[in-house]
Amino acid sequence: MRRYGKHTDEDDIRTRPGRRNTRPRTNIRPKHEDAAEGLVLTVDRGRLTCLVEDRVVMAMKARELGRKAAVVGDRVALVGDLSGRKDTLARIVRIEERTSVLRRTADDDDPYERVVVANADQLAVVTALADPEPRPRLIDRCLVAAYDGGLEPLLVLTKSDLAPPEKLLELYGDLDIPYVVTSRAELESGAAVERVREQLDGKITAFVGHSGVGKTTLVNALVPQERRRSTGHVNAVTGRGRHTTTSALALPLSDSDGWVIDTPGVRSFGLNHVDPSRVIHAFPDLEPGTEGCPRACSHDEPDCALDAWVTEGHADPARLYSLRRLLATRERKEGD
Repeated sequence: MRRYGKHTDEDDIRTRPGRRNTRPRTNIRPKHEDAAEGLVLTVDRGRLTCLVEDRVVMAMKARELGRKAAVVGDRVALVGDLSGRKDTLARIVRIEERTSVLRRTADDDDPYERVVVANADQLAVVTALADPEPRPRLIDRCLVAAYDGGLEPLLVLTKSDLAPPEKLLELYGDLDIPYVVTSRAELESGAAVERVREQLDGKITAFVGHSGVGKTTLVNALVPQERRRSTGHVNAVTGRGRHTTTSALALPLSDSDGWVIDTPGVRSFGLNHVDPSRVIHAFPDLEPGTEGCPRACSHDEPDCALDAWVTEGHADPARLYSLRRLLATRERKEGD
């Protein structure tokens, strides 16, 4: 029979084997005011390659960040070993506020939103004019994602030696999107590279396109292998030496303060996360006309105030058609 009270000794107290003493939790977190600034270049299986000043540093996310994930293009604060030496690891303790985000879902009915790139200034949508055939629906979806995330779009049309660009460009003329047309011969000679560079200097540009359009060939021409080596071989491969064929990769633009972010080839671009009220921001000539729209207006319904706005002459009807065509991509499958 066990004794309790003043006659209790240590033999009478049951303890759970292996249980560790824990300190009380606190909501106070270190501010890490001395943390170094870094730029996330690529992410692979929980390891993040970051540029800190002139060094490439491998890092992992600190536990205090919880489920918040850093992506390519994020500006982060790092502590720990920032030497960049082999087998060293720093910690990311803070992810700075983002100026833009490129997001997608796997499919239109997928509720899980994925941030692909952060803080890019523009999205270069690369598409071939032939071999493979252009996919306007995919282009539309990329444009919607750009407008929704705060990126300026840029069209890069390749293989103009196989097909003329006029028919495709006509679809996007009313959107006033800048574009560059290239051929395979121009790409080999370097003439096309210079024209593309004019649109990239001083900016962070994310490149997107489906397989076979020449996106990676163009990126390689913009960022020669010598330049990649000069900033650390881990830019081109992960810390374990495996090629990053499934991850976005940030690369410094040669002889410029711009950056190129090469993203994996896409087969589809889900838009389940897109809010029409954000896309309208890319149409400043139409946006004032939405003041009379009903709440949660899709901008393509009988009570939409944009019809009257255009009829009164405040904007070109072709612009309203373009807006509605882009927003309709949220409801249509890519192959429709």
